[in-house]
Amino acid sequence: MEKRTVEVEQILRERFSGNQIIALATVEDGKPYNRGVNAYYEEGSFYILTDANSTKMRQIRENPAVAISGDWFTALGDGFDLGYWASEENAGKAEKLRMAFKDWLTNGHMDLEDEDTRLLQVKLREGTLFDHGRRFDIDFT
Repeated sequence: MEKRTVEVEQILRERFSGNQIIALATVEDGKPYNRGVNAYYEEGSFYILTDANSTKMRQIRENPAVAISGDWFTALGDGFDLGYWASEENAGKAEKLRMAFKDWLTNGHMDLEDEDTRLLQVKLREGTLFDHGRRFDIDFT
């Protein structure tokens, strides 16, 4: 496994720095749960807007280990609730998410004023990326 390189980072940013749907898997009582989520990638992490009371957040509070998959990329990581998405601490990420998710963010799907609207960080540990016949086994730590 190799450390994340500039080339790998560029490929990941090109694929996932906009509004992308990835599969996010969590575990509860030894059973995997999988769902599609809108996500934004930046510097070794995916960022997802979700409700603090959602099943995925409950499962991540109990067991932060997650897996993701999307567009010829799979990875293992850990989920972290970064709190209210529009808090002062999250202002920089919130602005990037506003841009990445602009096509749907204000369509009523989420109540952006609700303090339960959370920023979920999936901090990657290791992953496999395929690009034009090449395979990259990546250590994100």
